Amino acid sequence: MTITENVAEVKRRIAAAAESAGREPSEILLVAASKMNDASRVREAVAAGVDACGENRVQEMLEKNALGAYEGVPLHFIGHLQKNKVKFVVGTAALIHSVDSLALLEQIDRVAAARGLVQDVLLEVNIGAEASKSGFSPDEIPAALAAAGQKHNICVRGLMAIPPICENGEENRQYFERMKQLFIDNCEKKYDNVRMDFMSMGMSGDYETAIACGANIVRVGSAIFGARIYPEKN
Repeated sequence: MTITENVAEVKRRIAAAAESAGREPSEILLVAASKMNDASRVREAVAAGVDACGENRVQEMLEKNALGAYEGVPLHFIGHLQKNKVKFVVGTAALIHSVDSLALLEQIDRVAAARGLVQDVLLEVNIGAEASKSGFSPDEIPAALAAAGQKHNICVRGLMAIPPICENGEENRQYFERMKQLFIDNCEKKYDNVRMDFMSMGMSGDYETAIACGANIVRVGSAIFGARIYPEKN
């Protein structure tokens, strides 16, 4: 199947999952996770109707952005972000999904202030308590939101999570349900510079389950572009 056909199929499945959950399909933003796909393939996904493009790597994002790969849709940064690369992402990405520490939050606020803008971000939650993954623990989220409330050049728009890898997307329901409750609990609290609009969770293997649990941003890569082929290590 072509990228265009794949996008149509993903959007059909998103709509079905939303309707099964009693939600409007228009509530769900489809982010094309375009890691390791060149500018022409990204442009095809944009033309097919994805809502945004998401990049994991700063250098790849910069190269494709210079080629106009994302024209017509917002660009999101969805990968791990090092503090020394914040300067390349702030103001370029409409939304940074992966704020995983107070130190990173501080650096984003500092760079955004120097540029006279407000950067939208999501706080990344290590919902599976995996040692290999970064992110705030669920218990740390209230304090992180309170800290964000003191920053004038960032706006926290919600939460993001990457559950453990599983064979069947339904296996991640427990993590998505925990995220939903965490989101609800923290929506009830009021902080400056915090608008809890988005819950970003669900990828190619589990986005339908994520939608059933309240996700309104899904990050879909291989179901749109095909399986990634990683270079062999010598």
